[in-house]
Amino acid sequence: MLNKLVMAALVAQAFSGLAMARGEGAVEDLNIPGQPPMLGLHWERGQATAHQARPGTSPLMTYQGGKIMPTAVTQAIFWGTSWSNSSFIGDKISGIDDWYTGFSNANYAKTSDEYTGTNGRVGAATSYLGHIIDTSAASGGGSTSAILAEVCKVIKNPDPSGNGYYAVYTDRPRGNAGYCAYHSYGQCGGTPVQFAFFWSLDGDPGCDPQDTSGLHSQGLAALANVSGHELSEARTDPASPGGWYDRNGQENGDKCAWTFGAPLVTFSNGVQWKIQGEWSNAAYTAGTGYPNSSGQKGCLSGL
Repeated sequence: MLNKLVMAALVAQAFSGLAMARGEGAVEDLNIPGQPPMLGLHWERGQATAHQARPGTSPLMTYQGGKIMPTAVTQAIFWGTSWSNSSFIGDKISGIDDWYTGFSNANYAKTSDEYTGTNGRVGAATSYLGHIIDTSAASGGGSTSAILAEVCKVIKNPDPSGNGYYAVYTDRPRGNAGYCAYHSYGQCGGTPVQFAFFWSLDGDPGCDPQDTSGLHSQGLAALANVSGHELSEARTDPASPGGWYDRNGQENGDKCAWTFGAPLVTFSNGVQWKIQGEWSNAAYTAGTGYPNSSGQKGCLSGL
């Protein structure tokens, strides 16, 4: 089985070749040597199925020998000049606060609690420390080092246990990049951190879960869906040599991307979201999960 970093590099090399052919310079810098790798790329709808395992191959994720996140201490960072504009903000900041608050101990968080590592088992309880707004000009997603630098700039005291997860929501539109978000890892002053990057997804059909409930704006609904993907992956596969992924390098969020087991999922604070399911080896083995886009029944909705 390929090492996680090798797999990430191969995916990046293949995708960057596609990007250059299309003139999409924003994606050419994926996984540059010396930078933290982009893990669990949440591909847009048109790309996601092509990166999932094909029927006939074993869909099970296997343990890679590393740590998991037994808990997560989460914080949202809203980065970019537009976060001072109330019309751009809309319901997004308050909604993301509700999302992380309600994630803790929700049934959705429990979809990942079967996975263990050298430091224990993934737990459903998380702690949300609120948000930080930085109205300096944001970077795009092409450089993970730039995103890590932003985290280290605004998070003065990262969680000392290494379970800090810092989600960077930018005001930069996705443009021609083929992904909606990713997660990665690094260090701030010697303290390990997990972090994630998110494009602004307002009016972006490639990253839209098509939530018709009317409970949230389209932009917030899109961020909520990809937030579930990235946090679930970071908890089960936080860093090299890695926790859990399948023979193709797919993490639990990747394997169920753009599939929904329920119209809405209720979090522990009562807030409801249209949100993708997460892969469960146990559900697949028991035949109790719903199918992903490859027809493999291992996804749990979090109901």
